[in-house]
Amino acid sequence: MFLRSRLGRVTRPHSVGARVAQAVGLSFVVLAVAVAFKPQRLAARPADPTFAEDVAPILYKNCAGCHRPGGIGPFSVLDYDTVNAHVDQIRDAVDQGIMPPWHADGPHGVFSNDRRLSDADRSTIVRWADAGAKPGDMKDLPPQPDYPSKWTIGGGRPDLILGMNEDFQVPASGTIDYQYFRIPTNLTEDKWVQAIEIMPGAREVVHHVLVYAYVPPSPSAAPQTPPAAPAAGAPRPQPVFIFNRAEETTPPDPPRQDSLHAPPRPMGTLIASMAPGMSTQVFPEGTALRLRAGTVLTFQMHYTAHGHAMTDRTMIGFKFANEMPEEEIHAAAFINGAFTLPAGAKDIPVTATLATGQPVRIWGLLPHTHLRGVRWHYELQKPDGTSEVILDVPHYDFNWQTYYMFATPLDLPAGSKIVSTAWYDNSTTNKHNPDPTKDVHWGDQTWEEMQYTGFLYTIPSRRLKPASGQ
Repeated sequence: MFLRSRLGRVTRPHSVGARVAQAVGLSFVVLAVAVAFKPQRLAARPADPTFAEDVAPILYKNCAGCHRPGGIGPFSVLDYDTVNAHVDQIRDAVDQGIMPPWHADGPHGVFSNDRRLSDADRSTIVRWADAGAKPGDMKDLPPQPDYPSKWTIGGGRPDLILGMNEDFQVPASGTIDYQYFRIPTNLTEDKWVQAIEIMPGAREVVHHVLVYAYVPPSPSAAPQTPPAAPAAGAPRPQPVFIFNRAEETTPPDPPRQDSLHAPPRPMGTLIASMAPGMSTQVFPEGTALRLRAGTVLTFQMHYTAHGHAMTDRTMIGFKFANEMPEEEIHAAAFINGAFTLPAGAKDIPVTATLATGQPVRIWGLLPHTHLRGVRWHYELQKPDGTSEVILDVPHYDFNWQTYYMFATPLDLPAGSKIVSTAWYDNSTTNKHNPDPTKDVHWGDQTWEEMQYTGFLYTIPSRRLKPASGQ
């Protein structure tokens, strides 16, 4: 029996460690051999690409969001001189598929936020660099993309901006406990959120941010009547998700060094996250996240000392939808916190399982490990016995966290399971390994580990209005 993969290939059941080798096109082999025997770069021909006419449109569309003044990229791609100064670096990164960063396997079209260049665009940049990186006629340059502010959502102007009400001093060295900051929204009515962006004040030392939303009960509100118990003999409704409690177990939190910014209880529901490579979440068309009146946000801040003291005051921006969505989107996570990574071991698999008690629609998955995580694999197992690979990340990169958003969401019938498997390398061959002589368990700090999957979902049975076109 074989499994048909959502990623367009056939695999043997449960052979989660297998990876499909990427074919190298014959044309690239021929080109590499030809160039190797040339004493210098090929002379430019009239058909050679130019920056103004051919390369700038590609860079503006695919790279300038990060590589621009004020962006997270180390240099800007908006002008020829800067690009030409980094042409060899750009050429190699594009040719090897390192940039734009994307680590999932499979064809284009599976994920709506796939950052990979098309084969044609990648070939254009490589040919342009190999032909001498000609500028071309600057009158042919397309208009530069406009970045009116440091915010990217809402045309640079989010509808609501909130932030920590005080600065936090990040020391130059040492371990920093997670810090928690409560921020009231002061909303007087519910809002439907189309996009969220988290803006660190000192990006260099902010490892990640989790934002939770909680609605405190109103002092004047009448006590709610609990729902009636099912009639005797009536079946109890199934929960939306069924978690494996043995996997969910994590070690107890260590004593905190201070209680100034201790975690509040309750924190509420996770609604947004920011990690290296990811600060913005745009929800799919027809969906939106509900931000209720009176909501209080909690920022869970993970700071990492970076050699010199810095001051942070992180903010969050919301872009509101113009109307009620068809479906309310929710953020959640499933984990395995009950693992041990033996000292010196490599290729260690750790699985976690998410089961559905009701039909649900999955819109995106966020795999997350720390420095020892090397790859991920997700398999959907349906109650009819069929299975498919829904996400394969053969080269996981801790420095680029990605929410993989499905172009067509996954409709999971009740009784389905998503089985995630992460592999770890705790050996000396892992150049990122903080200490291969130690057994490693679940923990918050980057020298510890996690097996964590964030996911976005809706519940089709709870539609708010008919789908578009109905």
